[in-house]
Amino acid sequence: MTAQDLKNSVLQRAMQGKLVEQRAEEGTAKELIDQIRIEKENLIKEGKIRKEKILPKIVDEEIPFEIPESWEWVRLETAFVVEMGQSPDGNSVSESANGMEFHQGKVFFSEKIIKHSNQTTSAPTKIAESNSVLLCVRAPVGKVNITDRKLCIGRGLCAIKPLAGMTVEFAFYLLETYEKIFVKKATGTTFVAITAEVVKKQLVPIPPLAEQKRIVAKIEELLPYIEKYDKAYSKLTVCNKKFPEDMQKSILQYAMQGKLVEQRAEEGTGEELYCQIQAQKEKLIQSGIIKREKPLPKITEEDKPFDIPASWKWVKIGDIFTVIRGSSPRPKGSPLYWSDKKTDYNWITIKDISVFCKEGVLSQTIEYLTQKGAELSTYVGEDELIIAVSGSTTGKHCVLGISGYIYDGLAAILNPTKMISSSYLSLFFDWVYEKLNAQKVGSAFPNINTDILKNTLMPLPPLQEQIRIVNEMKKITSYCLQLIR
Repeated sequence: MTAQDLKNSVLQRAMQGKLVEQRAEEGTAKELIDQIRIEKENLIKEGKIRKEKILPKIVDEEIPFEIPESWEWVRLETAFVVEMGQSPDGNSVSESANGMEFHQGKVFFSEKIIKHSNQTTSAPTKIAESNSVLLCVRAPVGKVNITDRKLCIGRGLCAIKPLAGMTVEFAFYLLETYEKIFVKKATGTTFVAITAEVVKKQLVPIPPLAEQKRIVAKIEELLPYIEKYDKAYSKLTVCNKKFPEDMQKSILQYAMQGKLVEQRAEEGTGEELYCQIQAQKEKLIQSGIIKREKPLPKITEEDKPFDIPASWKWVKIGDIFTVIRGSSPRPKGSPLYWSDKKTDYNWITIKDISVFCKEGVLSQTIEYLTQKGAELSTYVGEDELIIAVSGSTTGKHCVLGISGYIYDGLAAILNPTKMISSSYLSLFFDWVYEKLNAQKVGSAFPNINTDILKNTLMPLPPLQEQIRIVNEMKKITSYCLQLIR
């Protein structure tokens, strides 16, 4: 429960008559309503307020919850004077010190008492009297503040003035409980708003005057505790949600930008490593171990998402790795291809990554293939990275601690030269996870194809720096986990 939820709960209990006890000697709300009616009649005679239209009677179906017998359900305008705002002539509005303070909406709202506006008007139209509640009738609908001084109000506000000794603090807390209700009743497209009719006809519970004062006292007694709860809850929320996720993203970003560990000249450069990889790949091609692939488009300056150290190099995954897609024997589950016993042919699916991937390494599988099934599947050796390429699990990945055969919802990023740390590669895919998901294609079954993977840009540091980055990430991750336990 958030602090706002807790406050809302307190306010709701208060307005249901459950926060303080009822006392017979304090009279009834009906007596208070009679006093308000008499006071309004006098104000009408004196010309201070206009005669109000007759409000519709309250029917049982409208009453949302039970209240104490000493309380009364009334229309809002029955218990208060409601003054809808009206904007003055624009030519009369300025930042001059001469004129009446003018408020159009909630720009200067605070937690409770409205702050001073920098605008005044020399021709005020609708006026909110001191000790009135200001209610936002235009987006954001339902917000309230108290004014402790006379103001001119525009069309975004209305003023609700208590009578017969009722305090503005009670009116403020009462109307706070109605924010969501007013929001639901708002209409409009360009400007969402509630009408004067909605405000005036709103059903509200009214307790006896003395009980109102005790309710306010109890609420204000509880508010400091709610504030303390809010601080504690906020800290806990930050630790439990934002810290692990956001900190990891921030650290990964630093790692991929070359800011996590220092660069060392004696470790060489990414350019040198890239050239070594290309030379080794050429040898593997010549010996028939890997196939020559179609050259990828060159990386332009516009392609590079951020600056990296001078000793690093931007590369494409397909330039230094071999990307292959998994394949599945058909039909699924056939005893011709799948074995009900453990075999040497591990069948690797996304479920295995979810269940058996510990600290980034996959150690076992749920299912196994027969030799025939293996012949129709895609083999991937130990220490290679596999990644989900379809559906909601796209981007989920793991380094293999075993060899096996991958199904068609996975791809493998093969490292034929072994000149890239598989752990660094795994960190990179941790970092690029969201970007890959954003590149999914297809509507029926969104996925990323091997071309997307091959053209994915990766910042390449020297090998020894890759290892230091991985080790530093392990230390930091371990420390972060200790903090949130």
